[in-house]
Amino acid sequence: MTARTTSTAPAVPSASRPSGRWSQERRLEFIDYRLRWEGRLNRADLIEFFGISVPQASLDIARYTELAPNNIRYDASARTYLSGTSFAPLYNTDNPQRYLNDLLASASGLCSEGSLFIGWAPPVGVTPVPTRLVSTQTLGRLLHAIRNSETVKVKYQSLTSEEPQSRTLSPHALAFDGFRWHVRAFCHSRQSFRDFVIARMLAIRPGSASTVSPEDDRAWHTMVTLVIAPHPGLPPPQRKVIELDYGMEDGEARLQCRQALLFYLLRHLGFEGRQAVTPQAQQIILKNEDEVACHFDGTSALSRRSS
Repeated sequence: MTARTTSTAPAVPSASRPSGRWSQERRLEFIDYRLRWEGRLNRADLIEFFGISVPQASLDIARYTELAPNNIRYDASARTYLSGTSFAPLYNTDNPQRYLNDLLASASGLCSEGSLFIGWAPPVGVTPVPTRLVSTQTLGRLLHAIRNSETVKVKYQSLTSEEPQSRTLSPHALAFDGFRWHVRAFCHSRQSFRDFVIARMLAIRPGSASTVSPEDDRAWHTMVTLVIAPHPGLPPPQRKVIELDYGMEDGEARLQCRQALLFYLLRHLGFEGRQAVTPQAQQIILKNEDEVACHFDGTSALSRRSS
């Protein structure tokens, strides 16, 4: 990762930056991260995480102190390094979303040992969701087909038919709707690009070279802007907190979404099949509803149901 310089620390000359996952720059980023989110660091943290020697850990801390003297101070009584009162990160460690994503990955057990910089962590609760099982063979075959522009022949169980159907697909992308993984593919029997839930593929085998270009999937390549705002029926203090909750500026937030995934986003935001609900329950509105609805072939997506 390229270091981001501040007014209190000179840039690290690119020629002096070692490469590799466990390079000194990686260790400097680790120091930066721990000081920002945990407020403290010991040589033992570096030694344990990276498997380096005591002298090397001391050199890394000295180098970091040289680059950002206002970021770190030594507390002799606690025998530890603490974050400076005018801390300004050298790296992209100041992003709350990065830390929260790391915390989520750690709490969910979705990361391998040594892949995250988190040391101490607060108690974390994660809402459980049903596990969507995906076959290793199926995923591997789909990835191969996407990379090599090939077709696959699948036995697919949809919710619109009682029995599994044989389909020939030309897959070109994967998509996650927040709960399930889909493959975006051209269906040769229906002659259109569609989403297929990977877990519903009961069998899969290789096909042949595909003649379909992913560029023809207009819905995948078309980006749609959603403009959301607090529900006007909320009193001003509640509208203000909704603005903060969604990171709005000037009373609105703009979300970019692929047209092919638009329905899933609308459903997550609570706009699918809306009924008359209180402002406190709805909380947000879609300011450009008519514009967004035009991306659903004349049928308003706000009342569309998933099959």
